[in-house]
This record gives sequence, structure tokens and C-alpha cells, in this order.
Amino acid sequence: MKIFLLFLTFMLLFSGCSKKNAFFAFKMDREKELSASSIQSSKIVSKEGEVMGVMSSIYLNEVYPESFNGYEYFIILLYLKDVKELNNPNNTIESDLKLTLNSKLPIKVEKLPKENQFSHLINRKNDWTNSYIVAFEQAESINLFLEDNLSSSAVVLKYKKEQ
Repeated sequence: MKIFLLFLTFMLLFSGCSKKNAFFAFKMDREKELSASSIQSSKIVSKEGEVMGVMSSIYLNEVYPESFNGYEYFIILLYLKDVKELNNPNNTIESDLKLTLNSKLPIKVEKLPKENQFSHLINRKNDWTNSYIVAFEQAESINLFLEDNLSSSAVVLKYKKEQ
């Protein structure tokens, strides 16, 4: 009984010293919370059923409504098995990956460096993920469609737009 009371006393002393709990690691700023709720991901699968990569997107108009308005802005993250670039309508070099919003091509595609102004929104900081900022004309509904011409695969990500 003495050992039990001694053990209980030490446990109470040590448990009272902790100021951090399980929720300490989950504190996020508002931008990070909005990006976490906005991010969507999908596998890129070939017609044979082989996973070719993963596409993720963050709808920047939800995260930064005061900065990104007038157009539909997205951060696109591509993790691909084969090295491919996203098609840029302002560039004459043809690419196999074509991204559209409701069947319309983007007006701007810019590849971002590994460290950029949006890095704090993205937890994927590695050498094999390419990040892009993509802008489209305003749309009533948001259906992102990524098509790979070589493997006949497609990805569709849908967002609900706040009115």
C-alpha cells in the first residue's frame, strides 16, 4: 500500500508539470486553416489502372478573398511518376498535361519555386512535387479537370463556390 501511495504521489507531481497537451500541435493561423479546408487531392490513374501520380489543389480565392478576386486562382501540386509539365497557354511548348476549369483553359500558369509565398500553406516540401499558380476566368461552378494525353487519365476536382 505504501508503494502504491508513493507511486500515486509521484504521478500527480509529474502530471501537474505539463503545460502542453495534445491540442498544442494543432494550432494554426487562419490562412492555414482555410487552406487545409480547401485542399483537394486525387490520384492520376491510367486507363490500365496504374497510379501515375497525385494532383492536389488549393482554391486561393477562399484562403485570400481580399487578394485573389476577379479571377479564379489555384495552387496546383503535381506529384508525378514521370516528369511532365503543366500546359501553359502563354508558352508555345506543348505539354501532355492539360488543366481546364469547366472546359476552359487557364489564362495564367506559373511554375513556383520550391520555396515561395505559399509554402506555409503546403505541407509537401519535397523535390518531386511541382507547384503552380493557375488563374482562370470567373466561373459559376468550379470543376477542375486535369487530362494526360499520353496515358488517357483524367482527374476532376470540384469546389463549392461561396456566393
